Amino acid sequence: MPDRIATMQNVHEAEAIINEHLSPAPLIRSYRLERELKLPSDRRVWFKDYGWTPVGSFKLLGALNWMAHHAEEVSDRPVVAHSSGNFASGISFAGMRYGKRVIVLMPDTAPQVKFELTRSFGAEIRTYNAARDHETGERDRIAKEIAEGERAVQASPYNDLHVIAGNGVGGLQIGRDLRQMGRNISHFLCQVSGGGIMAGHALAIADLHPTAQIIGVEPAGADDFCQSLRAGQRVRIERPKSICDGLLSYDVGEHNWPILQRYVSKAVAVPDNTTREAMRWLYEHHGLRTEPSGAIATAAVLNGLTDLSGTGDIVITISGRNVDEPKFQEWIGAGT
Repeated sequence: MPDRIATMQNVHEAEAIINEHLSPAPLIRSYRLERELKLPSDRRVWFKDYGWTPVGSFKLLGALNWMAHHAEEVSDRPVVAHSSGNFASGISFAGMRYGKRVIVLMPDTAPQVKFELTRSFGAEIRTYNAARDHETGERDRIAKEIAEGERAVQASPYNDLHVIAGNGVGGLQIGRDLRQMGRNISHFLCQVSGGGIMAGHALAIADLHPTAQIIGVEPAGADDFCQSLRAGQRVRIERPKSICDGLLSYDVGEHNWPILQRYVSKAVAVPDNTTREAMRWLYEHHGLRTEPSGAIATAAVLNGLTDLSGTGDIVITISGRNVDEPKFQEWIGAGT
């Protein structure tokens, strides 16, 4: 087990940092989904929409907190990170805010919108062959070479207590907003990949709404967390596959796992076709253009993949919106 695990104290400390740079992502009530689920009038459904952020995803929260805590160590050295795309733009934005040079290593298959967004904040992008990485390990090898050869400080997109705590600020906002409205959370559904968003949010939701059932959601072709919960230990998948490009980590991080194991009571795996249907539903009924990873938690709810009975409100994370237009049109039209 890691020497230091993120705590609620870390989340509260991160909030002051995040508030210097960002306003909270909106918490949106879904009247339509309440009707779809046939909920009684005293229950509500809420979306926490991280597509609103300047980088179009939740990843900016953890990136800003990481940069704030490492700015002195970085000094005039570069920062290096690997990312499927959303942490790339998040750490690029954070580098811009703190005046640091950033190098990001991205898969050659990443959506163009993620490349463009990352460049727009000033980062240098290098790529690796995603198709063979499970055999060659070139992602980690190249990142290590950059760190050693260019004296760069390496940032993890999820396996880091400052990243977890920064992401937890979003959960703190959710929990506090609903408490101020006199609402209680019965179910909280959130994406799981490396575990950065879920670990941070689980800390905050469990602290402010201790009776909430916290449910992880991941693609059926990348269900390492579902397998990990069943096994009681971290399980690695060698070749995760899904249209959810942001949810293809090989396993959850060692800093994330103890938090997930303690607070997440259940995990569900969602087929890609079901995620595509949720993308279309969000677009048609809420005007939200989401990436697959962003829509997958909504997919789990729309398709009854978990029991939502009880009293209290349901909160669903929309983790990001960064998707290339041709692929978005293809995916939302797939079931028509």
